[in-house]
Amino acid sequence: MLGAHGIGMITHQSPAVAGRSMTEGYLTQPTLMLHAGGRGLPAIQLMLSLEGLTLERGELNPGIVGEGYIDRRHPHTYLHEVTATLERGSDRARGSLTIGKGFAPFGTDDPMVRPFVKYPINHHLAQILERVVAIGAVRLGPVGLEAGSFNGDEPESSGDAPNRSRLWDSWAMRATLYPIDGGELQASYANVRSPEIAKGGGPDDRKWSVSGRFENAGRRQYALAEWARSTGYVGSDKTLDFHSFLIEGQTGVGRLLLAGRLEVTDRADEERLADPFRTLAGGHDFSILGRSRWTIGTFGVAFPIATRRGVSLTPFAEVAQHGVRETLRPSGFVPADFYGSDRILMLSGGLRIGIGAMHGRMGRYGAAIPRQRGTTTPQSQSPQHAH
Repeated sequence: MLGAHGIGMITHQSPAVAGRSMTEGYLTQPTLMLHAGGRGLPAIQLMLSLEGLTLERGELNPGIVGEGYIDRRHPHTYLHEVTATLERGSDRARGSLTIGKGFAPFGTDDPMVRPFVKYPINHHLAQILERVVAIGAVRLGPVGLEAGSFNGDEPESSGDAPNRSRLWDSWAMRATLYPIDGGELQASYANVRSPEIAKGGGPDDRKWSVSGRFENAGRRQYALAEWARSTGYVGSDKTLDFHSFLIEGQTGVGRLLLAGRLEVTDRADEERLADPFRTLAGGHDFSILGRSRWTIGTFGVAFPIATRRGVSLTPFAEVAQHGVRETLRPSGFVPADFYGSDRILMLSGGLRIGIGAMHGRMGRYGAAIPRQRGTTTPQSQSPQHAH
């Protein structure tokens, strides 16, 4: 099965820097996907991201930070995901082994397969992606268990590959309970070695995630609530804590999809370069000027249109109100001084285009992918494509 996905979008942010507003257009999330396997063969999952070509400057997303970008979402690596999964068993008991480049068994699904186009700013707190992974998973009745090893270093550019000397230096585990059809509760922990310093030797992250999720594709209903925490350590000495709480949901109303999200997340305020949207990649733990707390309410509306030959068109609009304040005082970074206000409005609209097969649960593999009642195949629809 082959698929392609992309979003044409315009974003307006007010204010962006020093009281000035900005309006920009993007081709965001351009991806090519392949699903292959079956009949006893390993399942192959491939995703190529072309954001390095279309989003080199980053996408306006106030509050987000990672991989040398700040207040802009960074482009993902060209080889976003390629995994091979061998799975055996029945609906009541099965196991799987996955190896390749992809998601560590930690946290929640990638925001790309959730209702909103704009990412939550807890992306680097709530998911660990684009790593070389080896994951074992088992499902026994309503209980799922995963454990995996991976490289700790984050990518430093779209064309960057994992550092070979860092392979298998980090680990994570996740337990999931499936109490009802469409519902799940998960708790996970990760020990990530020196994520910000690619050569190693930087502070480590110890991360926790707890979440509850429900989806009824037939009724076009989806809900997620998550809590995440990431703590830096230098040896046994604790550095800064970062917390996040997020709740989001989507429901169908006639032919429309309505979605809402509330997020409260702590962020490191890093020293910026001459470009106010860039920071020194790899210098995170030595260039933190302060810490801020972001409270963001987002509302979205989408109008899915199914066409012939597997093409889906979804016009959408999103509005988000950001509130931000420093949590450490005195601070080397005062949000109201930098942005021109402690309240930021963001408006986005555009067209989502999908062709062919789409990822359903990006971040889970094999036995960790829940199966819908009465079927023998994993769930394959994501919230924004459930129409």
